[in-house]
This record gives sequence, structure tokens and C-alpha cells, in this order.
Amino acid sequence: MKRQQSLDQIRWDLALRYRLIETIAWWEGRLTTGHLMQSFGISRQQASKDINTYLTEHAPGNLTYDRHLKGYKPSKTFRPRFIDGSAGAYLHMVNQNREKAPHISGLAVAYSHVEQLDVPDRTIRPEVLRPILKACREGLRLETEYVSMSAPTREIRVMAPHTLVYDGLRWHVRAYCEKNRGYRDFVLSRFRGEPDLMDPTEHGQSEDEGWNTELNVIIAPDTRLSDEQKEIIEADFGMEKGRLVIPTRGALVPYVLKRYQLSTDSIAASAVAQQIYVVNREELKRWII
Repeated sequence: MKRQQSLDQIRWDLALRYRLIETIAWWEGRLTTGHLMQSFGISRQQASKDINTYLTEHAPGNLTYDRHLKGYKPSKTFRPRFIDGSAGAYLHMVNQNREKAPHISGLAVAYSHVEQLDVPDRTIRPEVLRPILKACREGLRLETEYVSMSAPTREIRVMAPHTLVYDGLRWHVRAYCEKNRGYRDFVLSRFRGEPDLMDPTEHGQSEDEGWNTELNVIIAPDTRLSDEQKEIIEADFGMEKGRLVIPTRGALVPYVLKRYQLSTDSIAASAVAQQIYVVNREELKRWII
């Protein structure tokens, strides 16, 4: 416990530098003072001090200096203290910091052999987002103009937003809709004009049954696959005992299914195309729009 508390007490700017030290050393195999200098705009003396402090006070023996590489490399006993050493954490960082990483020499090497598909930019105007955030924080109603595929012309809506939701492609806000007298999801890029804040609402997050209902979406390999094919799918999705259990909320079930390209109503003719299916589809039906 004392060891963990000491990490919590480290200044955030130093913690960021220590995270970069571990990230570069562990994933790129060579750390120099130049990485810290370039990333944080610090002097070589300060960068050298940061590396030495990291090694003496927080992670003795984690790095060794290699004269051939002219830099530090992870030792055989390397244990990350400031990062999650999993491949998933590194790939997530690559995805989140693509624009910044080419300016960091160590990560620039990684980006020379990484390519990503861009998600379309769904523009969300600040004058829309700011009042929505305030309404979420303070439990307020707001009046706004909104368009949808079923109502493409501008329509006045009064709603009480409580949570922003990102489904992997676009941002929504979960809100109580006074027109529909229920909780709905509204796409942020479909707000028009500027929302007007109103009085406090009686319909907050705690009254949203769909939001407060916690459940699991259970996924398994298509039963029509061979045992060998099922093993491949289980490894692809990180399944345990032939199941992938995804904790979520009732209101978010449609987004989970969409993310995994799943339908509870139809099954592809080809098992190789289908690959996975929803085990507990009956339990989820009430939450599917």
C-alpha cells in the first residue's frame, strides 16, 4: 500500500515523463534523453535527471544502458510501474495519439509501420456542446432545435440531458425527451441553433431505467463453425470458455450489437461470414430499438 501511495503523490508532469520513459523503452526498445527533450521541451540535463530519478526512486533495475544502442533498453526483469504493459494499452495509445506521436522520435518509428482508417469527422459545434455539458452537470432542462431522419426539418425539442455517449463512430447525448415522454439518445451533430438552458429537471439520470439497468451481452462463435474455426474466433475476441461477456447498460445494447455487427433477428447464410452470435438474445430484445 505504501508503494502505491508514493506513486499517487508524484507530480502529474513527472508522471507523464515516467510514462513516456516506460512506453518508449518497453515498446520501441531504445530510450534516450532526446525522447524526453523532444516531447516535453526540457533540457538534456533535466531529461537525464528524470531518467535517473525514475531508476533510483521508482523502478530500480528496470532499464540498462546499452553502449551499442547509445540508449537505455528494458532489462530482463522490467516491470512497468506507470503504464499498462499490455499490447491493447499500447495499441490504444497509438490510436489516440496518432497526430502527436510522429513528433516524438521513438513513437515516430512505430508510426512508420502503422496505418489507420479515419472515422469521418462529425462536426459538433462548441455552442451546442457547452450548454449540453452544463445541463448534464447541473441537471437542467434545455430547449433546442433538432433534426432526425424521421423528422428532417427543424423541430423544437425540450429535453433534460444527463450523459454523453460515444458509440465508436459518433457522439450522442442521453436525455429525457418531453415530446416522447421518455429517455432517448440524440446525435450531437444533429442539433441546430444554440440550445437555451432552462430550469432544473425532475427527470435525471437516476430516473432513467434504461441507463440504470446493467446487464451482459453474451457472444459466442457461430455454432455452425468447426471446432478449429471456433478456436480461431475465441482467440480473436478473447473469449473465455467459448464466451465473450460484455457488461453494458440496457440503453447501450443497440450500440454494442452495432459495434460487433450483430443482429438478433437475422443470421447470415454463411457461418464464416456470421462468425459470432448473441447467446442471450431473448434477454436483450426489450432494449433493441
